[in-house]
Amino acid sequence: MTVLAGCATRPTGMPGDPVLATGPGSTPGQRVQTGPLRAITPGQVNSFPIVSTEPPKELWDRIRRGFAMPDLQNELVTDREQWYTSRPDYILRMTERSSKYLFHIVEELERRQMPTELALLPFIESAFNPQAVSSAKAAGMWQFMPATGKYFSLKQNDFRDDRRDVLASTRAALDYLQKLYGMFGDWHLALAAYNWGEGSVSRAIAKNQKAGLGTSYDELSMPAETRLYVPKLQAVKNIVANPQAFNSELPLIENHAYFQQVQITRDIDVALAARLADVPIEVFKALNPSARRPVILAAGTPQILLPWDNALVFQRNFDAYTQGQYASWTAWTAPSTMTATEAARHTGMNETDLRSMNNIPPRMLIKAGSTLMVPRTAKMEDDVSSHVADNAQVSLSPEITTRRTTVKARKGESVASIANRYGLTAASVANWNSVGAGAAFKQGHQVVLYLPITARNVANMVGSFKKPAPLSDNIKIIPVRRSASKTIVKKSKRR
Repeated sequence: MTVLAGCATRPTGMPGDPVLATGPGSTPGQRVQTGPLRAITPGQVNSFPIVSTEPPKELWDRIRRGFAMPDLQNELVTDREQWYTSRPDYILRMTERSSKYLFHIVEELERRQMPTELALLPFIESAFNPQAVSSAKAAGMWQFMPATGKYFSLKQNDFRDDRRDVLASTRAALDYLQKLYGMFGDWHLALAAYNWGEGSVSRAIAKNQKAGLGTSYDELSMPAETRLYVPKLQAVKNIVANPQAFNSELPLIENHAYFQQVQITRDIDVALAARLADVPIEVFKALNPSARRPVILAAGTPQILLPWDNALVFQRNFDAYTQGQYASWTAWTAPSTMTATEAARHTGMNETDLRSMNNIPPRMLIKAGSTLMVPRTAKMEDDVSSHVADNAQVSLSPEITTRRTTVKARKGESVASIANRYGLTAASVANWNSVGAGAAFKQGHQVVLYLPITARNVANMVGSFKKPAPLSDNIKIIPVRRSASKTIVKKSKRR
């Protein structure tokens, strides 16, 4: 875990990251003799393996050379082979999509001396779609759940989700797989734990051990999804290993980097960055899928990925750009809890646009400290700070529906004591009764209050009015700073 923690905290995209390494590297599974040279006899020549010094020309061959996991052979593997090969269009879409990312993943696997079969795992997880989100809220091409992502230092806030980031999510996934292999000492069990959770696999192993049964992947009792997980990977591995045997065709992926990292020093609109790089917006978003907003904040995302040949184009155009600000959007932090109408007035933004851009539903308050996306004006010269870029969140609470009522003051009661009794502010009680905040009430005095409507309050109010006042006098909406967990009853006509 100490080693893994070091990997997890390594800054993504800094100089020296293996994504920039273009050398062939060493091939897993092949060992070159180290130490002093020694003579061999003619009879010994055939007993030594010959190590190829020529790097593979295509990435598929490089992946094949690094296969190191034991093969799984059962009817589920055969079933999945038939499923994939009967869908050639699906295989083509997946493999073409993977061409942007596979080189980097293989580089990382070889650097860590891990089996290159693992480069095929995103085929199973997400079909190599970094924007994929499961029904359980797992996201990215490696499909990290929110809590697991946070454990492996993947930032998730209102501006970015590193579970989708190409470099960060790959680093985290390989950290996790190394951790699981260290726990179970078996790649099939490690993969089962990646899908099902290490606790579930550990309990299944303990259960079999107690019953005197085997503890291999095939022998454990597990959900159908996990039971099929490794067979899916094995089927894809078999097709990659010998596509001709399955009447399949893999698109050419050359054995060199697809993308390069480019440092950015200013906040910049996604659309402008794509234009300066001279790449289609779809390609830019595919390489930088963690951006959740139309702007990239340099303090949180200090580098972007671009196709290799476009990196220098971007740098030249970025330095020569003279058409105004790089970013037309910025972040604004609410100084206090307020309505969307008040926030729009503070930021000079149309309320409808503010709600749409920041996904604020009707009848919700914006809580103090929330970070909203707003248009950048000439007065907002500074880029967004690293604290905001790393921690931006929008927190909302409901506007509370309240009803006017009166209560009788007890002996010796004051504005403060009544406010405390009903969980209100003394200033509100004083304002409703046109008295000072330090005023006292005579016993039996009718004190006006506006209380949140709950089922209990409604029941208590039924007998307190012989003749209810008109509806317009009795019900109004007052912004109350309460948590969203309070029970809310919407305004409705009395029957």
